[in-house]
Amino acid sequence: MNRFRRLRASGALRRMVQETHINKSDLIYPIFVAEGKNIKKPVDSMPVVYQYSVDTLDEVLGEIAESGISGLLIFGIPAHKDEFASSAYDDNGVTQQAIRYIKDKYPDMIVIADVCLCEYTSHGHCGVICDGKILNDETLPLLAKMSVSLAKSGADIIAPSDMMDGRVAAIRKALDENGFSGTPILSYSAKFASGYYSPFRDAAESSPAFGDRKTYQMDCANGREALREIADDIEEGADMVMVKPALAYLDVLKAARERFDLPIAAYNVSGEYSMVKAAAQNGWIDEKRIVMENLTAIKRAGADIIITYHALDAAKWLEEEK
Repeated sequence: MNRFRRLRASGALRRMVQETHINKSDLIYPIFVAEGKNIKKPVDSMPVVYQYSVDTLDEVLGEIAESGISGLLIFGIPAHKDEFASSAYDDNGVTQQAIRYIKDKYPDMIVIADVCLCEYTSHGHCGVICDGKILNDETLPLLAKMSVSLAKSGADIIAPSDMMDGRVAAIRKALDENGFSGTPILSYSAKFASGYYSPFRDAAESSPAFGDRKTYQMDCANGREALREIADDIEEGADMVMVKPALAYLDVLKAARERFDLPIAAYNVSGEYSMVKAAAQNGWIDEKRIVMENLTAIKRAGADIIITYHALDAAKWLEEEK
């Protein structure tokens, strides 16, 4: 009779045979930078998450630097929004200013720049609109301009999250033509039209003014399509790909890991974060235990990189376990 319990008898034995390990370097922390001054605004639906202005970033940047995680994913919230998201590709826009500030103070900190128009448009959708429809091809040049502007500001990685068809190829071409052939692309390849994004839309002030995003984000029921999306982005030049959200799509993450051999990221999104936080605040769960179990599941399914609002807490807990 097999006795699996033999290797579970002590903490030392369990650690010795543990198959999956979370490292600080696996983690990326998302931040929200708002245009203005002296801003540290709590996001009500995301406990312990804030909007910062550039002049108040030092607090969170110091935490990120001391934590030992790999870096951050940046989202900008401009004061001016219009139909063509002009603030997104303004070289002096809030995101560009923030990236320059971060790279000046912390040159070794990895800065991943999200590329999408939704935070910058007056209508909150991820592309150009005509007669209530999101226009795919007309959006691509704007995403390319935004990517070049962010790369010029010092972004280490460009991460398109818009889900327009062909955007990786358009961005790769624009980066190469403007002297950024060495800047990698992390594509949100399998981004589902999920209900788990609601708190993020509060944080990024990016809720659509009408309709939803189901015509360009993926149907939550489709797994095989996700693999086609990933394959297409790789063919177009993506250096890394992403599955988003993470916990409800571990099957997609696992299938992607088995099929593709480049780095894969998973985004442990706002709704996943807020549910854990709310339950922990009510005393219903052990926050540390649940967070580390969730992150381990994401890593076990195949993620090399985990983008999570739990990153700073997880880094502290990992340090305590040494």
